[in-house]
Amino acid sequence: MNEQFYWVKLTIGVIATIGLYSVLYRETKFYRFFEHLFLGLAAGFILVALWKETLKPLWWDKMTGSVTIDDVTKVSTIDQPGFWIYGFLLPIGLMGYLVFSKKHNWMSRIPIGIILGFWSGQQVQIWWNRWGAQIYGSMQPVWPTTTDSFTRPYTEGMAPADQAYIAAQLYPSQAISNLIFVITILAALSYFFFSFELKGKFLKGTNTLGRWLLMLGFGAIFGSTVMARFVLEIDRMSYIFVEWVDQTSKMFPGGG
Repeated sequence: MNEQFYWVKLTIGVIATIGLYSVLYRETKFYRFFEHLFLGLAAGFILVALWKETLKPLWWDKMTGSVTIDDVTKVSTIDQPGFWIYGFLLPIGLMGYLVFSKKHNWMSRIPIGIILGFWSGQQVQIWWNRWGAQIYGSMQPVWPTTTDSFTRPYTEGMAPADQAYIAAQLYPSQAISNLIFVITILAALSYFFFSFELKGKFLKGTNTLGRWLLMLGFGAIFGSTVMARFVLEIDRMSYIFVEWVDQTSKMFPGGG
């Protein structure tokens, strides 16, 4: 890549970054320009991604199929047969845009109904794929199977049979960790008992413990969200103060 073109591209990126971060001062026309520029680029990217990642592989290629032609023998080999029935998806999908027509907007309900029907049928499997593993993973053993060591020993350099034996054991440190995990789950679930009044010190204490543990979990989530914002910030600052400055120093070696 031409060094000058690369520097110009980096400089445009720096100006755009400063323009977007200028909203921290206040919302100005300078910020609005780069905001609309970003939204326009994002909209264009979404259209391209929609075709390349969804429509082409899941609709067009399945409808037209794919054929490989040998350069020497000119013999055609069908890699994937096409199914013409996929062509019916085009008019059904276009019906969705009739929602903007006052006269024919009723036709937009046809693809919406089809999508909702398929979506509703898939939710049972999607729900289990998402939460089933968590339900299974929450069933942790809490009683150690061995007390030879408090923590799991290092297995590096051991024979495969010894490594398999150690991996199959539950050591006290792991049992304690699992016990805390199970108590946290039960206490958090007890907080959502709204069908009956919680009486007694045990139930009320468990409910209060669940509330505190939920607050700790939410605090960790919010903290990770803040850290994710800092990661974006650090990446942008690295772009400006490392990549752009380094390329600028190469373009103008006598500037420093």
